[in-house]
Amino acid sequence: MSDLVVIAYNDMHKANEVRSMLMKLNKEYLLDLEDAVVPIKNEQGKVTLQQMYHLTAAGALAGGFWGLLIGLLFLNPILGLAIGAGAGAASGALTDMGVSDDFVKEIAANFKPGTSLLLVLFNKATHDKVLEELVGTGGKVIKTSLTHEDENILQHALNGCLAADGCKVDGEAASTEEPAVPVGAATPATPADSAPTARQEPTAAPV
Repeated sequence: MSDLVVIAYNDMHKANEVRSMLMKLNKEYLLDLEDAVVPIKNEQGKVTLQQMYHLTAAGALAGGFWGLLIGLLFLNPILGLAIGAGAGAASGALTDMGVSDDFVKEIAANFKPGTSLLLVLFNKATHDKVLEELVGTGGKVIKTSLTHEDENILQHALNGCLAADGCKVDGEAASTEEPAVPVGAATPATPADSAPTARQEPTAAPV
């Protein structure tokens, strides 16, 4: 089953840059990429779409899936999923991937003038290699059909934090520093401090 990932960027160019990275991974057989669509909204609010394949050449399911999803998001999102009733398998695929009215509204809320989105549909991936390529590229994960844990790992990678480098899934980086001693707390004794001091006998005064 395919997975869907939607990432929002605060400029009009980053989504295309990241898509180029994904296409490179696809050529290296590290990512089985079905399609990657980049909607761009300019400062005047005009939306343009850039994708890897023409919808008619993407196969009945993929073409119908993208056609319906793009229609929902950018052509008439007010209608919600009601128009999907007669869309057959494509409508079912949207539902299976968690695409709902809330999904559409959340994407619309993040798609502002001067921004871009990256919508990725893929079958499988060599996760560690893909994350290494994407680390630090930025962006906000809007929606995915991944597990909650995998979605968190992806967002942290985009933020520049890889689990392999000591980052935790909850977003807290593992620290190698010694824990700070609270103010007012007793400082632990060192072996030299705790060793008993030898008793010195008083020296006799010279006669």
